Amino acid sequence: MPRTFVIQALTTEKALGEILLQGWVRTRRDAKGFSFLEINDGSCLKNIQVVMDHAAADHLFRDVNNGASVEIHGRHVASPAAGQNWEVQATKVLLIGLADQETYPLQKKRHSDEFLRTIAHLRPRTNKYGAMARIRSEAAFAVHAFFRERGFWHLHTPIITGSDCEGAGEMFRVTSLPLDHKSLPGSDPCADDFFGRQANLTVSGQLEAELYACALGKVYTFGPTFRAENSNTPRHAAEFWMIEPEFTFGDLVGNMDLAEELTKSMVRHVMEHCTDDLELFGKFVDKALLADLDILLAKPFARISYAQAIEILEESRRDFEYQVIFGSDLQTEHERFLAEEHFKQPVIVHGYPRTIKPFYMRLNDDGETVAAMDLLVPRVGELVGGSQREERLNILTDRMDEQGLSRDAYWWYLDTRRFGTVPHAGFGMGFERFLMMATGATNIRDVIAFPRTPGHLEF
Repeated sequence: MPRTFVIQALTTEKALGEILLQGWVRTRRDAKGFSFLEINDGSCLKNIQVVMDHAAADHLFRDVNNGASVEIHGRHVASPAAGQNWEVQATKVLLIGLADQETYPLQKKRHSDEFLRTIAHLRPRTNKYGAMARIRSEAAFAVHAFFRERGFWHLHTPIITGSDCEGAGEMFRVTSLPLDHKSLPGSDPCADDFFGRQANLTVSGQLEAELYACALGKVYTFGPTFRAENSNTPRHAAEFWMIEPEFTFGDLVGNMDLAEELTKSMVRHVMEHCTDDLELFGKFVDKALLADLDILLAKPFARISYAQAIEILEESRRDFEYQVIFGSDLQTEHERFLAEEHFKQPVIVHGYPRTIKPFYMRLNDDGETVAAMDLLVPRVGELVGGSQREERLNILTDRMDEQGLSRDAYWWYLDTRRFGTVPHAGFGMGFERFLMMATGATNIRDVIAFPRTPGHLEF
């Protein structure tokens, strides 16, 4: 009886005999009496060659061409051709789905990333985007494996929220009211809405994760987040995924250690499990990629204070687009200079001024800085942002007052400081930014299946 195998199995060092194979035709080449098909089923980067004797072909075989889906019956045997160990000698080829050659957009040539974004429903069939999808899947698995090994509990935090974690106000409103709904004069415009108050898509699961960390000790959330930031840059998307651990009795040093360990563990896993896919990016996207990933794993990340970072930037005499000013947040060009040119490896910057960081970051003894840290990496800039959280109720409420936040709106958050407060810390890692660092991709639109950006909601 024929058995079903994926192409990943067919490229191993063992003949499998009678097989049944299903996949898509990447190329077809005809010779006298024979046709050679390159078949791929998405299980790996490599194709398998199928040799079809025209004498055994049915009348539909003439329509088997680039892009068509097929079912192959035959034998998996050693190949006499150079450059491959195995091939399939087909006894029957069934055409499952025709690909119209007049309109099929994936021709036998390299297509630009810009063009492939316009056909995001078909681009995973290309080598590059199939590889990206497999790397993304393995990287996600690595996240869960990392935290499970360290005793963290996986937490699902709300996608719809009534609070703003970052205090920036760039949130998507969620409403069930009709577009022409009009509230009574002087009434709350949200009173008639589904939740009876304003609701938004979440920008972070951090605050909820803190609540559970103060009960379970160590938790993490890994899910979609949304920001209505009208920023059409290669680093920003309206919908993206965040990895956010929170753990009790943690301080700034422990937070930096965990961020470094997570980053290295994810890179190591991808390098071990996606070797061929990464090599594709190292060959065609960024030739320095694999060497840089080796450097990332080889030594501890550099660590400097915010004040030291500003000093390095000022002494560089670099003509940055944005001026380096003490007391201002670092821009992407500053972050990349530190990681790519000065240290030539990832660097963690810590001890930021309190005035440029959110209310929940723990105030240092100097009263001017907070126990915050950002992990900066080559190609991307900021990969991780986090802090030790402010567990002292009086200081936390003072910080909220400074930033004009309503204590009543965060009564549940303040309760964790009223009832059994405990030191704790955490951070957020942008999953898409990790993938950009790990693959050398220069645009966030190319590391997520269906990117959501200003003016674009296709697919």
